Amino acid sequence: MIAVATLIIIILLSLLITRVATMMLTLTGLSKESARFQARSALSGVGFTTAEAEAVVNHPVRRRIVMTLMLLGSAGVITVIGALFLSFANADLKERELRLLVLIVALGLLVLLSRSSWVDRRLSALIGRGLNRWTDLEVRDYAALLRLADRFAVMELAVGEGDWLAGKSLEQLELRKEGVVVLGISRAAGRYVGVPSFDTRIEAGDVAICYGHSDRLCELDGRPAGPQGDRAHAAAVVERKRLAS
Repeated sequence: MIAVATLIIIILLSLLITRVATMMLTLTGLSKESARFQARSALSGVGFTTAEAEAVVNHPVRRRIVMTLMLLGSAGVITVIGALFLSFANADLKERELRLLVLIVALGLLVLLSRSSWVDRRLSALIGRGLNRWTDLEVRDYAALLRLADRFAVMELAVGEGDWLAGKSLEQLELRKEGVVVLGISRAAGRYVGVPSFDTRIEAGDVAICYGHSDRLCELDGRPAGPQGDRAHAAAVVERKRLAS
């Protein structure tokens, strides 16, 4: 049973490592969805030849993050296989059935936790605060041009159906009151809208390239539609006014 517990702990650590790496890649300018995809690909050792992968390889900070994930992933696979073998090799039939049941239940709970939006928001906020305190990630690709400092960054925000940004014009969103500027919008059909006007709408499937404080951009990337998102916007406006005064 110790081997089964070890296997569960390893899987839990893998999920946590992927979440931390996703946040780190997000802070370098990748959208949350792209960062999650690249983090999982690197940790699992599965390579994909895409424009996003090239953007990771060509970026010095992202490259270091992905190399670390690859190292942890290669060691993790070996450990998981070893733990799984030890767990079932020397057990009788009844003990194997019990261990298999425990493993299935534990994996089911981990899957539910990994898909929980409540857990995602709180864990992302916690990881973000930790990274801001103990790391010094900056988007070196843009720093020379935009003179980024004090945790300001440029990020890609992938807009989904249930996001607060979806279906609204920039005038309705009033993002500048939060200290966020939309530099451009990549449409789902492939068209790019540079320096969008206030009547430009952001639709689901778009990718908004935004400039602002990294904490605000990370929060905006996961902000849900509806009253909860409106309250978050109002709170962000108040926070912006407080900091500007």
